[in-house]
Amino acid sequence: MLWIQMTIVLLAIFLGARLQGISLGIMGGLGLAILAFIFQVKPTDPPTEVLMIVTAVVTASSTLEAAGGLRYLTTLAERFIRRYPHRITFLSPLIVYLFTLLGGTGHTLYAILPVIADVAKDVGVRPSRPLSMAVIAAQQAVLASPISAPIALVVGLFAPYGIGLIDILKVCVPATFGGVLLATLVVNKWGKELHEDPAYLRRVQGAQQKAEAQTVKTDPVPSTAKRSVTLFALGITIVMLCGVWKGLRPSWEIDGTRQPMAMSVVIEIMMLSIAALIVLLCKLDPKEIVKSNVFSSGIQAVIAILGISWLGDTFITTNKEEILVAVQAQITQKPWQFSLLLFLMSILLVSQTATIRAVIPLGIALGLPAPALLAALPAVNGLFFIPNYPTLLAAISLDSTGTTRVGKFVLNHSFMIPGLVATTTAVVIAGALVKLFF
Repeated sequence: MLWIQMTIVLLAIFLGARLQGISLGIMGGLGLAILAFIFQVKPTDPPTEVLMIVTAVVTASSTLEAAGGLRYLTTLAERFIRRYPHRITFLSPLIVYLFTLLGGTGHTLYAILPVIADVAKDVGVRPSRPLSMAVIAAQQAVLASPISAPIALVVGLFAPYGIGLIDILKVCVPATFGGVLLATLVVNKWGKELHEDPAYLRRVQGAQQKAEAQTVKTDPVPSTAKRSVTLFALGITIVMLCGVWKGLRPSWEIDGTRQPMAMSVVIEIMMLSIAALIVLLCKLDPKEIVKSNVFSSGIQAVIAILGISWLGDTFITTNKEEILVAVQAQITQKPWQFSLLLFLMSILLVSQTATIRAVIPLGIALGLPAPALLAALPAVNGLFFIPNYPTLLAAISLDSTGTTRVGKFVLNHSFMIPGLVATTTAVVIAGALVKLFF
């Protein structure tokens, strides 16, 4: 029965990934329906808390974009990149990492990808280098953001073991940042130079490069853009301070003890509040929020998490005993192998949040100490492995030179080497930091 159910889960993931868009979520719902109505599997509770966090962060980020704040930040980034164009391979991932860390979502990447593709081609830098690293940096930085859904979920899971937000960030931030830096050094010399690349030369010979020299045009930045950025930064600062000092959070007497507000709730309330303040103080038309790119991408992520996370969590919870028997001896003897399980599941579930929700409780059930689980956490960044993630597809479509591509054998794509280097390095650094701090 385990293998039949696993086949259904894998088929739902395969179909969802192949059809793209919100298909991952709706196919996850179909798979859950088959398990529940045909195999009488009891579904677990839907990932309500995760969905609330993602929705709140997406709402705040979408409001920031609608108010011109994201365009303002992108303009600053573009000026910086164009000032040092030959350093674009190093600057792009650093800027994207910062954007994602502050915004809590990698979907902010879409605003800067066209700039990266345009500048790289103009200066003769192989665009696959900065584009691939920008995509990988966005995925890595999600685990460094105090307002991201994966980190908020991890905070809740690790709270009973005395590990708080700052403990998590002081491991995840340097680990993921170190992974991005090393991967950038590797990718900087990866592949042929642009003027030597066969795919690009074929495009030149075929006169398909007519639109390549176009400059990305953007609308004027609204006067309220700086104000919206300031308000958004204020919200992130308050979240950080609440994570450091529990006394800043409201608390209530529960069963004889004083219990502070959960960090997940803090994030949800602050993100919605910042969105409201941006609307009020920047005199923003709320209808513009739902038209933003971040909102569209974010809602797709919400639906994907709802379907595929719920399906994966139900499958693992229902078959936990059999799975524990299968992996317990190996993983308890060699805890580092738990990172391989996280990496594999992130490839299948195509979501850091869904992977954490499904697999970290399994690690707790195996008896692995919380610090060991924290050390393995960066391994959830396996989203790049199969080239079907939206940010990967966006980078490929924006590279008019053809250097950012999916290879003949599918897995030999432009994101594989930087993704493997960054994720492996991040796990190694996280392991070292956990030994140092815990």
